[in-house]
Amino acid sequence: MARARAGDSEAFRELTEPYRWELQVHCYRMLGSFQDAEDALQDTLLAAWQGLAGYTERASIRTWLYRIATTRCLNARRSASRRPVTEWDVPNVEPPKPSRLGEVVWLQPFPDVVPGLSTDIPLGPQARVEQSEAISLAFVTALQELPPRQVAVLVLRDVLGFRANEVAEMMETSVDAVNGALKRARAGLRHHRLLGEDREPAPRAGSAAEEAVTAQFVHAFQNNDIDALVALLTDDVFTSMPPLPFEYEGRDAVAGFWSTLFDTGRRIHLVPTRANSQPAFGTYLHAPNGIRHGTGLVVLTLRGDRIRAMTRFDSSVLPWFGLPRSLPS
Repeated sequence: MARARAGDSEAFRELTEPYRWELQVHCYRMLGSFQDAEDALQDTLLAAWQGLAGYTERASIRTWLYRIATTRCLNARRSASRRPVTEWDVPNVEPPKPSRLGEVVWLQPFPDVVPGLSTDIPLGPQARVEQSEAISLAFVTALQELPPRQVAVLVLRDVLGFRANEVAEMMETSVDAVNGALKRARAGLRHHRLLGEDREPAPRAGSAAEEAVTAQFVHAFQNNDIDALVALLTDDVFTSMPPLPFEYEGRDAVAGFWSTLFDTGRRIHLVPTRANSQPAFGTYLHAPNGIRHGTGLVVLTLRGDRIRAMTRFDSSVLPWFGLPRSLPS
């Protein structure tokens, strides 16, 4: 600490490096965007470097960094102009009418592995939400529909397990205000059926059960077998494709959307990865010259031995997962 305060940048890096991953994940939960989270993390570290002389050490440096990161994210949520929606861009394919137009179109996936960053995030004794659930696409999407301060309180209290008085100090407010915001945030998540829902859980990551479902999905998808795909879907299955606003809900609507793509005869090759603690696949379109061009990323939300949601992202996200823009023949 003394060396960092004297201007030693390497000492500052040693102080903050253990917290980079968890701070980036925290910013992602707050903002719903991998790119915005990276920007917020850099802003946090710069502010910490510039403000190190004012750090009183009353709280741990981890808590102090969370305070700075939360403030940066709240400012970003207030001031950011959300990214515009995009247009349907699949040539010679007219999609069916969507069930509805989504509001959280700036959502981006978060890779399970970021090179050079540790995935071990310590949780406080009051954490209520499991880490895998707290990074899931459904959870992060629901957070974006809550007011920013409610998001901050819920993440700090229920996900990270900070105490109410710690959160009150971080956010420069009262414990009563923190408890009130937390109550409203929990009610908002219950509205999205994310808290207190009696539902069959997803199979454990890497388990035989998960591998069985994903293997069937790959076979159906790569063979344009819509019947086999539909057999894997829950009745309330959901498909979205940010930053495109189209959303399809229910087995018939989702089957109608994917069959539109399958019926073109386009051949897709899938490359497995993981996003948001969920199975994911880079999608590559076979070209006549044998090259397979990256077209996007599909993330699966599983429930038991079925697929509850399929979220498609465009090809710009592939490099975040170490996936190439194209594959050779």
